[in-house]
Amino acid sequence: MVLGCRERVEQQGYTRLFGHGMDPVEELPKQQGDFLDETGQEPGPDSDVEALALPEASGERQHQCPALLWETLAKEFLEYEQASPYLIPEEQQRRLLGFLPLFVKAWEESGGIVSFPNVQFLASEVSKLLTKEIKKKLNGKPAEDARLAVARLLQLKGEEEDGCVLLRSVYLLSQIDSGTLWNIIKSGLPVALMQCLYLFFTFPLGKASDGETREEDEQVQEMFVQTMLNLYREEQGLEELLSAAELQSLIIAMASLWDQCNLSWKAPTGRVLRTISKAQTKTAVMYLQAADCIKIAIQNLFKLADTLPASDMCEAVSIILCFVKDSYPISSALLLEFENNDGYQLLVKILLRWEGSPHSEGDHHVEEVLDILTCLTVCGKTELKVSGNVTHPQLPHFDFEQTQSSGMTVKNLQAFQVLQSIFQKTSDLHLCRRILLAIKTMWAWDTMNFFLLEWTLQPISQFTDIIPLKPHLVQIQFFQLVESVVLELSYIPHEILKKVECLIKENLVPFCTIAALRCLHSITKRDLLFTDIFRDSGLLGQLLTQLRKQAKILRKTAGTQAPCLEQGTEQELTCVMLKMVAALVLGSVRNAVVIKDYGMVPYIKIFLDDECYRSDTLCILEQLSVINTEEYMSIIIGALCSSTQGELYLKLDLLKSLLRNLENPKCHSAFRTCSGFNGLLSLLSDMEGALQDPPSGAWAATGHSPILELVLYTLQGIAAALHLDPINSDFFQRNGLFEKLAEDLGSLGCFWTQEGQQVPVQLEKGRTFAEFLNAALYSSEPFPAWLKICIQILSFLDHMIKGTLHLASFLPEIKPAAEEPPWDVQKRPQDQQEGHCTSFKQLENKLAASDYRAWADPEDRLEGGNCAIIHPGAVCVMVRLLPKLYKEEHPEGN
Repeated sequence: MVLGCRERVEQQGYTRLFGHGMDPVEELPKQQGDFLDETGQEPGPDSDVEALALPEASGERQHQCPALLWETLAKEFLEYEQASPYLIPEEQQRRLLGFLPLFVKAWEESGGIVSFPNVQFLASEVSKLLTKEIKKKLNGKPAEDARLAVARLLQLKGEEEDGCVLLRSVYLLSQIDSGTLWNIIKSGLPVALMQCLYLFFTFPLGKASDGETREEDEQVQEMFVQTMLNLYREEQGLEELLSAAELQSLIIAMASLWDQCNLSWKAPTGRVLRTISKAQTKTAVMYLQAADCIKIAIQNLFKLADTLPASDMCEAVSIILCFVKDSYPISSALLLEFENNDGYQLLVKILLRWEGSPHSEGDHHVEEVLDILTCLTVCGKTELKVSGNVTHPQLPHFDFEQTQSSGMTVKNLQAFQVLQSIFQKTSDLHLCRRILLAIKTMWAWDTMNFFLLEWTLQPISQFTDIIPLKPHLVQIQFFQLVESVVLELSYIPHEILKKVECLIKENLVPFCTIAALRCLHSITKRDLLFTDIFRDSGLLGQLLTQLRKQAKILRKTAGTQAPCLEQGTEQELTCVMLKMVAALVLGSVRNAVVIKDYGMVPYIKIFLDDECYRSDTLCILEQLSVINTEEYMSIIIGALCSSTQGELYLKLDLLKSLLRNLENPKCHSAFRTCSGFNGLLSLLSDMEGALQDPPSGAWAATGHSPILELVLYTLQGIAAALHLDPINSDFFQRNGLFEKLAEDLGSLGCFWTQEGQQVPVQLEKGRTFAEFLNAALYSSEPFPAWLKICIQILSFLDHMIKGTLHLASFLPEIKPAAEEPPWDVQKRPQDQQEGHCTSFKQLENKLAASDYRAWADPEDRLEGGNCAIIHPGAVCVMVRLLPKLYKEEHPEGN
């Protein structure tokens, strides 16, 4: 086995660790040549033990060949094994201790790969010697003196370091295999090490003979602890330990002296006890039960609970809980002992003290306590029996009878009640969030756990009443938990949802109300059934009442109040209410009628002016058009006509909404009767000079891309109203609106300057319109900006003639209002021009990839001798040919 970095001794530190800083050669009375006799043979068994130390040259050679080193060590140890029965104990010990440093070196040279035939006998000898030395230091001494003596035995530096060599050797041997480990266990070492650990933990360091306090070397401590872990993981090691009372003593001392113990040994003691806990056997449970370990530990911890910091208490009680949890698969005896001695009350007392205490250290201990407590909820022999009291209506695919248990159902309500009680009594962010996570974990173990808990203890229903008192992050997590009941369990918890609606109505904490509304909004999108449930429960009417009040406030205070934090919260709440109403009205004619009957249309219109409300407001109005198309058209056209020049993005949003509605042929008549054509043409009239190069006046700050986008959506609206509607086509032509359209487009400023002249552009060759468009947009030819804009507008008209301008395949992607992100991410960025420019570039890609045909004969080209000249006046004439072209394409007016 390869040693970890903490255990591995570096080559240059070898002499310091095991040779008192002296050179091995200088320690020996013999010279290097004395290792071989005159014939070159190895010395006999009577050679001095010190000859086992390797000369420097020999060590250098063996560093290069570990196999040779192991072979040499095997021969020398065989000699020791043969001679040991005839040696006095002192001589045996001296020879063995002289051999061990070389064994350690061989281990390191070979990277932990042992090639030693007598390793089990070596393990037995070394562990017996270490056990003997420990007992020698312990026997007949008071506890504090014994503790100091053992510490000196095992310390790395000082006059006595044989114990450290023994410990290191046992540590390495305990990693080889189970047979070697079993030989170590039979030596009695598990009990001896536990005696040492008890002293190290219980008694803080005493004074050395020189009056200075000596700290244990971390490396020695780690070797000591790791050796114990290796021994106690084995069932034989644990059984050996149970033959004495040291384990009982340590557990009781841990619970009673946690505030007075040696701080440097707290964590190591916890590691050892947790390892013992995981390795529990039936014999171990009987041992702990007979010694009343759990009972006495709980009583002692109760005495410390009021004075010891909560983090320390959690660390101590988590060790006791480990024994309770790990023993349960074997026997329920320790769990019963824990319950019968008020163990749950102790947990409540400790965890409630956590609130307000520093959380930087010990967080993982409270998490461990909560995790173990969560595991204890499924410890029990009898399944809980509850009657299925499912309230209808439910989602169509929900069937409680088919809900099968996985075997991980809650059986221990006492353990769960601890979690429930703590959540109800504390406002600590960390505790509350961990408990909600624990509940979600139980639901993940078994779907039935939600029903078992909610139909017996009503935790979620009770939590709803107090959730406004919790921190904001806890509120968000709680409503996500409620949401998961519907989204993941496919169950509608009617009682819980009613309480959530009461929270929204009371609106005691706006942030909590916002989180509750977002939860219900997410649930509503799951199934149309919720549009009926939340209407019948009165939630829709309640939201409309609140929106009416807010609309009146907006109308009175428009532009008069500076924004503040409170107003920001109110704005977010209003936005979420609008989003919820939009979700409730989507696909529900009955809910649209409710909004109309409430007289809400005039108030809903008010929210159009604020960009953060606009998306959901338009969604609501679009759904209202299902029952009254004329009213919707009147609102949209009126808002377009009344919008100012600077409200470009309002116009764009209104036009996009209009386009979505004009996909329905029934809306075409309403569009005409509500002066829709005149309204859209007036938008073009108001943009006079907006696309001249360079732009001037108020349009200079806007840029060409958003203006050209506005032109596109305006033409799309007109095209959608004309498409497949003979009456609209006749109306548009009979009233001279084609000419008006050509005039308005011509006034945009890209077709001529104020003086009526543009600089002619000379092109190298004739080309089709499609080629001309691609060249203008993507080639390196020097097309001026005004010409590029002209060509794009002409391409819009081309698609309008073909009847494809308004189709979804031509449009850039438009998100439905109900799917738009929350209000706080909807606001347009400061670089609005850049964002719209990017969007319009996507549109240009669609134009370039389209299958254009020439306006006249596809073979015709714009030619003028060797080069073609495109004059602005000619382009304007082509615009004025629109009525004729439209008539040619649609001879029947369709």
